[in-house]
Amino acid sequence: MTSLPDQFRAAARGAGATADDADLDSAAKYLLTHWAEPQRHYHDVTHLSAVLEVVDRFAGLAPHPDRVRLAAWMHDAIYDPKALGDANERDSAEFAQGLLVTLGVPEEVAAEVARLVGLTAGHATEENDPDGELLCDADLSILAADEERYARYAAAIRREYAHVPDGDFRAGRSRVLNELLKLPSIYRLAPIRDEWESRAQANLRAELEQLA
Repeated sequence: MTSLPDQFRAAARGAGATADDADLDSAAKYLLTHWAEPQRHYHDVTHLSAVLEVVDRFAGLAPHPDRVRLAAWMHDAIYDPKALGDANERDSAEFAQGLLVTLGVPEEVAAEVARLVGLTAGHATEENDPDGELLCDADLSILAADEERYARYAAAIRREYAHVPDGDFRAGRSRVLNELLKLPSIYRLAPIRDEWESRAQANLRAELEQLA
């Protein structure tokens, strides 16, 4: 199995990075230190690997899969459960653009990766944005997990927000789930939607019942 640093290096090269292998490996290891921070219980290396696996599986649906892979690496690079609003996504997008430019990725490509990262704030994409759709679908793949894995995910999210009183957490989490259910569909790309949509909808509704 290809290591995560090897996957990062391949994606960066595919997106036009000109930095040498040592610098790309250092960047990957630096990113992995972010993903291993102690406040992360769900948004960790396991989540990163899962998103990358989905991107790889459905890479043929996106015109620029290496940009999507880089966006997957960057989309939770900055993660503070106490941050307000979309601060984590905005900070991650800014971080992504700066890091990729230092690695020799063309500025317009780095800007596009940053745009993709920003989409994960609300998982709402415009029409004709298959790269964005693949990233958002991959990021939300956990929602279609089996019952046991979904329960572990929900518990991990609660641990990340341990600082939030139970009543406030239930209200906030319910808002998040309801916003996802208000989307035209949770998943955008047809092959993913056909495979996962019904299961994800059922998981969200079941969690909402538990939160009520």
